[in-house]
Amino acid sequence: MTYGVKKIRVIRVIKILLLFNSMSDHIYNYRDTHLSLYQVNSNYHLLLQIFPASFSYAITYQNKLLAWARDCDLKVLDDPGDDHELLTFNYTKVAVGLQPSGFTLVPNALFSEEKVADFARFLDVKPGEKVFAQRLDADNCIIYKVDEKVAATAQIYGLQNAVFVNKGWINTITSSNPPEHNLYLNIDKTTVDILHFVNGKVRFYNSFEFTNPDELAYYAAFVAQELQLTPRDLNLVVSGDINIDDKNGLRLAEFFNGVEQNELPVLSFPAEVFPHQLLSLAALSLCVSSEEY
Repeated sequence: MTYGVKKIRVIRVIKILLLFNSMSDHIYNYRDTHLSLYQVNSNYHLLLQIFPASFSYAITYQNKLLAWARDCDLKVLDDPGDDHELLTFNYTKVAVGLQPSGFTLVPNALFSEEKVADFARFLDVKPGEKVFAQRLDADNCIIYKVDEKVAATAQIYGLQNAVFVNKGWINTITSSNPPEHNLYLNIDKTTVDILHFVNGKVRFYNSFEFTNPDELAYYAAFVAQELQLTPRDLNLVVSGDINIDDKNGLRLAEFFNGVEQNELPVLSFPAEVFPHQLLSLAALSLCVSSEEY
């Protein structure tokens, strides 16, 4: 049994607000009904994920989710308005996840600051992109490039608070003693990140773009093949923009032993929120408390 995952969750929507617009099917928002801007203090944490055209954020206190908004227009950072007034507070405990346009892993034993430029050559860095290099976990550093708009947005909150967008997700799974028969998938719209462990260490991590359930299933099966693993012997543990009973989850289930929603307890969530849907964002809470990013 995999710790922290559930195959079935009853859907209850009480304080989730679905807002429709022309850019996406829905935007999820949550705010604790008892939370006021005047309550927020320096002990509250702000978690952000920055993308080229949008951002998502969560506000936590004592490991409890108090507010969450997804796929906000970047203009909201300049003018939060009443809907996002909690962003007007000057948070001192912040983690900013940067969405990469490319990345490569380097074992810690081979990494040095002097070699970053050499490693960055593998990324084909283009004008308008910036390179970051950070420790990812106990064994690897990650060198990644981001759109300069992403870097400029992150600078609002201090680049010293910037981390690889999925660092928290990777470390959360690492600490859960992941079995070798699991593949971990995190989906953000049309991007899937796939992660595999052997002996508790990252064996494989990569990102793929897909446009339909067939392509998603193909990439998951392709990774299994590359790892010389049999899909029918593997469980997929999924998070992000997926449910086990939606078209992507059902298609994956046709090829693999099982599909489970990843509900590792990184925070205390209200009953209305599905932990697997914001796991990569919530897991950035680990980066706030880390002394080293």
